[in-house]
Amino acid sequence: MGETTLQWSQRLDAEAARAVRELLARAAAADGVAPVSEQAVLSLTAADAEAEHLVAVRDDVIAGYANLVAAHSEHPAMAEVAVDPAARGNGIGAELVSAALARGGPGARVWAHGDRPAAKALATRLGLRTARELWQMRRPLATPELPELAVPDGIALRTYEGPADDAELLRVNSAAFAWHPEQGGWTERDIELRRAESWFDPKGLFIAVDPADPDRILGFHWTKVHYEQSPPIGEVYVVGIDPVAQGRGLGRLLTLAGLHYLRERDLAEVLLYTEADNAAAVHTYTRLGFAPAHIDVAYSARD
Repeated sequence: MGETTLQWSQRLDAEAARAVRELLARAAAADGVAPVSEQAVLSLTAADAEAEHLVAVRDDVIAGYANLVAAHSEHPAMAEVAVDPAARGNGIGAELVSAALARGGPGARVWAHGDRPAAKALATRLGLRTARELWQMRRPLATPELPELAVPDGIALRTYEGPADDAELLRVNSAAFAWHPEQGGWTERDIELRRAESWFDPKGLFIAVDPADPDRILGFHWTKVHYEQSPPIGEVYVVGIDPVAQGRGLGRLLTLAGLHYLRERDLAEVLLYTEADNAAAVHTYTRLGFAPAHIDVAYSARD
């Protein structure tokens, strides 16, 4: 095999995007975990995506890919990397990670989804440190039995009624996730892209309001079904609570509403992602029967 060349671009053409998607599918099949996030996949063809794309070309084919979202506000740049299983062992992963971290600037991070042994070894070789941990937690939907859904007085639950809800959803999302490097920056376009996905179901997006002020959203739970897996698996996709409504049990209520909905879809299992250091969320999900399944780790260069 020949040498590897790295090529940065602001936007991939259709052929390159297709090749990267196929590479990502092969990597996921080989590793048992998706190598990049949904946001990175959507950015492959989004005209207004904030991500930069780095492809590693070897023998005239794309053998590796890195997605880089630049630093913004107080959040560092974030990269995600994948190498075609057939091209591994040639140093491509190390080249992509090093190039992405250098371009991302001080504090830049790179995700290792599943934190597999190869990723740990590469991080050690490059002298990287663990900067952030994201837990994937799971629970079966049959047992333990789900608690009964009891909506308290002063709260009304409904489902998504269309784009008219988007402004309030974004307001709550921005307030709830102001600290979050990825989630906190959602725009109307982020909702539009997900609404266009085949998995989107308005009946799976639960919204809590005060009956006295029904136009103002207090919190929401967006569920998702991964039909690409066999058997399909449900997800607690996003749970966002307006900070002014904290302390009213809305996180548990909305999560439970979504779990009942997913169970009614005859799904056997459900997953979610939460920051390892978010003690309140971990406590809520543990009490609802979730347990850690695997860990995603964000690595950064040592200070």
